[in-house]
Amino acid sequence: MSELSKTEKQKMLAGELYFAADPELVGLRKNAARLTRLYNATTEEEGDLRSRLLQELFGTLGEKATIEPPFRCDYGLNIHSGDRLYLNYNCIVLDCCEVRIGNDVLLGPNVQLYTAYHPTDPQIRLMGLELAAP
Repeated sequence: MSELSKTEKQKMLAGELYFAADPELVGLRKNAARLTRLYNATTEEEGDLRSRLLQELFGTLGEKATIEPPFRCDYGLNIHSGDRLYLNYNCIVLDCCEVRIGNDVLLGPNVQLYTAYHPTDPQIRLMGLELAAP
Protein backbone atom coordinates (compact mmCIF):
# COMPACT_ATOMS: atom_id res chain seq x y z
CA MET A 1 0.00 0.00 0.00
CA SER A 2 1.43 3.38 -0.95
CA GLU A 3 1.97 6.05 1.67
CA LEU A 4 -0.63 8.25 0.00
CA SER A 5 -3.39 5.65 0.21
CA LYS A 6 -2.90 4.84 3.91
CA THR A 7 -5.34 6.19 6.44
CA GLU A 8 -4.01 7.98 9.50
CA LYS A 9 -5.08 4.97 11.56
CA GLN A 10 -3.06 2.63 9.31
CA LYS A 11 -0.04 4.92 9.62
CA MET A 12 -0.41 5.02 13.41
CA LEU A 13 -0.61 1.24 13.70
CA ALA A 14 2.39 0.85 11.37
CA GLY A 15 4.55 3.11 13.56
CA GLU A 16 4.69 5.87 10.95
CA LEU A 17 4.14 9.58 11.42
CA TYR A 18 0.41 10.23 11.63
CA PHE A 19 -1.97 13.13 12.24
CA ALA A 20 -3.61 12.49 15.62
CA ALA A 21 -6.36 15.07 14.96
CA ASP A 22 -7.70 12.94 12.10
CA PRO A 23 -11.51 12.71 12.50
CA GLU A 24 -11.50 8.89 12.54
CA LEU A 25 -8.88 8.79 15.31
CA VAL A 26 -10.65 11.51 17.30
CA GLY A 27 -13.89 9.52 17.10
CA LEU A 28 -12.18 6.34 18.26
CA ARG A 29 -10.58 8.14 21.22
CA LYS A 30 -13.94 9.68 22.16
CA ASN A 31 -15.53 6.23 22.12
CA ALA A 32 -12.77 4.85 24.36
CA ALA A 33 -13.19 7.81 26.73
CA ARG A 34 -16.94 7.16 26.88
CA LEU A 35 -16.48 3.44 27.60
CA THR A 36 -13.79 4.00 30.24
CA ARG A 37 -15.90 6.70 31.90
CA LEU A 38 -18.84 4.26 32.10
CA TYR A 39 -16.54 1.48 33.32
CA ASN A 40 -14.93 3.65 35.97
CA ALA A 41 -18.38 4.62 37.30
CA THR A 42 -19.36 0.98 37.97
CA THR A 43 -19.26 -0.77 41.32
CA GLU A 44 -17.86 -4.19 42.17
CA GLU A 45 -21.45 -5.50 42.26
CA GLU A 46 -21.82 -4.72 38.53
CA GLY A 47 -19.55 -7.47 37.24
CA ASP A 48 -21.70 -8.27 34.19
CA LEU A 49 -21.79 -4.63 33.11
CA ARG A 50 -18.04 -4.32 33.62
CA SER A 51 -17.44 -7.39 31.46
CA ARG A 52 -19.67 -6.05 28.67
CA LEU A 53 -17.95 -2.67 28.69
CA LEU A 54 -14.47 -4.24 28.56
CA GLN A 55 -15.53 -6.58 25.75
CA GLU A 56 -16.66 -3.54 23.77
CA LEU A 57 -13.54 -1.55 24.63
CA PHE A 58 -10.74 -4.08 24.10
CA GLY A 59 -9.70 -5.58 20.78
CA THR A 60 -9.48 -8.97 22.51
CA LEU A 61 -10.28 -9.71 26.14
CA GLY A 62 -9.43 -13.09 27.65
CA GLU A 63 -11.53 -14.89 30.22
CA LYS A 64 -11.65 -13.86 33.87
CA ALA A 65 -10.13 -10.41 33.39
CA THR A 66 -10.20 -8.08 36.38
CA ILE A 67 -9.47 -4.40 35.93
CA GLU A 68 -9.75 -2.19 38.99
CA PRO A 69 -11.10 1.29 38.25
CA PRO A 70 -9.97 3.80 37.40
CA PHE A 71 -8.61 2.58 34.07
CA ARG A 72 -7.69 4.75 31.06
CA CYS A 73 -6.62 4.06 27.50
CA ASP A 74 -6.40 5.92 24.20
CA TYR A 75 -8.30 3.56 21.92
CA GLY A 76 -8.87 0.26 23.71
CA LEU A 77 -9.33 -1.62 20.46
CA ASN A 78 -5.56 -2.06 20.15
CA ILE A 79 -5.36 -3.86 23.52
CA HIS A 80 -5.36 -7.67 23.35
CA SER A 81 -5.23 -9.61 26.60
CA GLY A 82 -4.95 -13.23 27.55
CA ASP A 83 -6.87 -15.03 30.27
CA ARG A 84 -6.80 -14.10 33.95
CA LEU A 85 -5.50 -10.58 33.44
CA TYR A 86 -5.41 -8.41 36.56
CA LEU A 87 -4.82 -4.67 36.31
CA ASN A 88 -4.72 -2.83 39.61
CA TYR A 89 -5.93 0.73 40.23
CA ASN A 90 -4.94 3.62 37.95
CA CYS A 91 -3.61 1.57 35.05
CA ILE A 92 -3.08 3.60 31.87
CA VAL A 93 -2.52 2.04 28.45
CA LEU A 94 -1.68 4.41 25.59
CA ASP A 95 -2.53 1.97 22.83
CA CYS A 96 -1.76 3.92 19.67
CA CYS A 97 -0.12 0.69 18.51
CA GLU A 98 -1.01 -2.85 19.43
CA VAL A 99 -0.53 -3.88 23.06
CA ARG A 100 -0.52 -7.64 23.72
CA ILE A 101 -0.77 -8.88 27.30
CA GLY A 102 -0.43 -12.63 27.89
CA ASN A 103 -2.17 -15.07 30.21
CA ASP A 104 -1.88 -14.76 33.99
CA VAL A 105 -0.47 -11.22 33.92
CA LEU A 106 -0.76 -9.15 37.09
CA LEU A 107 0.01 -5.42 36.91
CA GLY A 108 0.27 -3.35 40.08
CA PRO A 109 -1.19 0.06 40.86
CA ASN A 110 -0.31 3.01 38.62
CA VAL A 111 1.30 0.88 35.90
CA GLN A 112 1.50 2.73 32.60
CA LEU A 113 2.05 1.10 29.20
CA TYR A 114 2.90 3.60 26.45
CA THR A 115 3.14 2.99 22.74
CA ALA A 116 2.76 6.71 21.98
CA TYR A 117 5.65 9.12 21.74
CA HIS A 118 6.36 12.45 20.14
CA PRO A 119 8.82 13.20 17.34
CA THR A 120 12.06 14.76 18.55
CA ASP A 121 12.19 17.15 15.57
CA PRO A 122 10.37 20.33 16.64
CA GLN A 123 9.33 21.12 13.05
CA ILE A 124 7.52 17.80 12.78
CA ARG A 125 5.87 18.33 16.19
CA LEU A 126 4.64 21.76 15.05
CA MET A 127 2.92 20.04 12.11
CA GLY A 128 0.82 18.06 14.60
CA LEU A 129 2.32 14.71 13.69
CA GLU A 130 2.82 11.97 16.26
CA LEU A 131 4.44 8.53 16.45
CA ALA A 132 3.77 5.22 18.13
CA ALA A 133 5.59 1.91 18.36
CA PRO A 134 4.46 -1.49 19.64
